[in-house]
Amino acid sequence: MNDYLNFLEKKKHSIGNFGFKANYIPEIAFDFQRHVIEKAVQKGRIAVFLDTGLGKTLVQLSIAKNVVNHTNKNVLILTPLAVAFQFILEAEKLGIDDIEYSKDGKFTKKIIICNYERLHYFDSKDFECVILDESSILKNFDGKIKQEVTSFVKKIPYRFLSTATPSPNDFIELGTSSEALGYMGYMDMLGKFFKNNQNSVDSNNRNIGEKFYLKPHAEKDFFAWVNQWSIMAKMPSDLGFSNDRYNLPELIVNKHIVLNDSPIDIDGQMQMFNIIAKNFNEIRHEQKQTEEKRCEKAIELAQGKTSVYWCNTNNESSILKHADKNAVEIIGSQSIDKKEEILLAFANGEIERLITKAKMTSMGLNWQHCNHSVFFPTWSYEQYYQAIRRFWRFGQTKDVVIDMVISDGQTRVLEALQQKTQKAIELHENLTKNVNSTFTNVTKEFNKQIIKPNFI
Repeated sequence: MNDYLNFLEKKKHSIGNFGFKANYIPEIAFDFQRHVIEKAVQKGRIAVFLDTGLGKTLVQLSIAKNVVNHTNKNVLILTPLAVAFQFILEAEKLGIDDIEYSKDGKFTKKIIICNYERLHYFDSKDFECVILDESSILKNFDGKIKQEVTSFVKKIPYRFLSTATPSPNDFIELGTSSEALGYMGYMDMLGKFFKNNQNSVDSNNRNIGEKFYLKPHAEKDFFAWVNQWSIMAKMPSDLGFSNDRYNLPELIVNKHIVLNDSPIDIDGQMQMFNIIAKNFNEIRHEQKQTEEKRCEKAIELAQGKTSVYWCNTNNESSILKHADKNAVEIIGSQSIDKKEEILLAFANGEIERLITKAKMTSMGLNWQHCNHSVFFPTWSYEQYYQAIRRFWRFGQTKDVVIDMVISDGQTRVLEALQQKTQKAIELHENLTKNVNSTFTNVTKEFNKQIIKPNFI
């Protein structure tokens, strides 16, 4: 009997509070930011899924200050490249001076900021709290950095994740966040809420749909579970507050199609007519054959403007660099310090046009001084969304123009982005549907009915 009871106990996935009552709320914080800070500190391990421009930096610094005040121990904040300086500037506005940016693992202050790429200089034993800024960036790193971060986080008592795109491509990506926070593991989540659909194929033997999809009877419990260890908002109204201060300018997305006049050679077979590219191989051929024309069009669209070119390949980047003399290029082979130098120069208005890849530099940066960019789109919704939100964010005073440049055979890429956008909207709607149940002082057991407490 005892063995059976122990078995049932192991099947429960309970989430309690690991934190404490907030002791610091900055005076300049808006009402919804105060709400997030209070609940995050109380929880102690939580993912803060706030959209770009809603003050994630302020919230994260406030959390760090609360932990320092409560424990008198160190807090480590991990950020993408060049974002650390934004934290320092924000800390100055808040009057937080016990903070520094460390590139080598050495520090004298209580709140330390470093880039993900420099984590190997630090020892987890020195920290009571870790905050992952733009935590979804982890999947862009190689296995070594990803493993370093994962191993580091699991050793820290207080853990906080923050990103505007918690699950850009699929609901199952939320499992990574849950596991990092010390809640239900990724594989346990799949087994409890999802069904394997990997054998679903169409008439051409191509996989259709996702590999995993939510079990119909488990959908309600899944989103209730996510709400237990996260808080999410695209607007303050998602948390029950006014949107008066958060009106965005118009986002204008233009599509520019460059015709491919050359015959397409695919696996040694010449195509008489250009058709819509159907797979990665065909799209790669299209991209290669239209590089010069697409870059020529991109330069035409960006001339005379402060702008960012978002490339996919090194060759595209190189063509743009040689053709646009007022543009500065960021490439993977550059040192971390060099990349940071260029990104800061662009943010400060010292560079007219920037050439980069969304995979490298699309997260965490504030570029409201710029309202135009040119995209060579990829399949990644997250990279696209994060990139445009560098400009189209609260604080932007002008309409934002995004010029999408594609070949005539690449329309499937845009179709994929539209589909992923719809999925992201669905996720947001499901997660915010029961926002008042995000936190509770009562421990939850996810094989039982979820109780919805009121906090607002």
